[in-house]
Amino acid sequence: MLKVYDFTGSGNGYKVWLLMSQLGIPFERIECDILKGETRTPAFLEKNPNGRIPTLELEDGTFLFESGAILWYLAEGTAFAPSDRLARAKTLQWMFFEQYSHEPYIAVARFWKHFLDKLTAEQEANLPDIMKKGYAALDVMEKHLATRTFFVDERYGLADIALYAYTHVAHEGEFDMSNYPSITAWTARVKAQPGHVSIEHKF
Repeated sequence: MLKVYDFTGSGNGYKVWLLMSQLGIPFERIECDILKGETRTPAFLEKNPNGRIPTLELEDGTFLFESGAILWYLAEGTAFAPSDRLARAKTLQWMFFEQYSHEPYIAVARFWKHFLDKLTAEQEANLPDIMKKGYAALDVMEKHLATRTFFVDERYGLADIALYAYTHVAHEGEFDMSNYPSITAWTARVKAQPGHVSIEHKF
């Protein structure tokens, strides 16, 4: 059975087991508390030298990390990963956008506000810029979704899963989502997909 090393509430981890749930793939989820440094132990670093979750362990003991790579591995040959060359490139485009222009700001603000008891002086100083860049990413998404049902070719797929993970909990980072009606409608469509499970799902 596949094993997913994850931290409760992580959007990056959620992407992986949301897809696995929707594909009907059985897996074992193993909790790794990043707040206690459990991904920085020698034992974990043997699995993933970058010391991060999610990490996927295959049946043969091979380890795969980086959420986007894991998503593509799992989705290959399914409807979630387009076979058309341009659609695949557009899917990767939005997944790269998520990791470079979205996750570093939406997810970081959420982590600081939702998981930490108190911010450091440096975090407090950096927060306005983090929020500004997070809103910039949401603006890009809102414009794109204003005339579309899903991110690529009007079909639910990996781009939607990647972007949904942190967007639908952006309010936990104190982002005001009231000015994003297209995003709000899209998150409802994603939530309505077969096999959907919430980020608070208890295994």
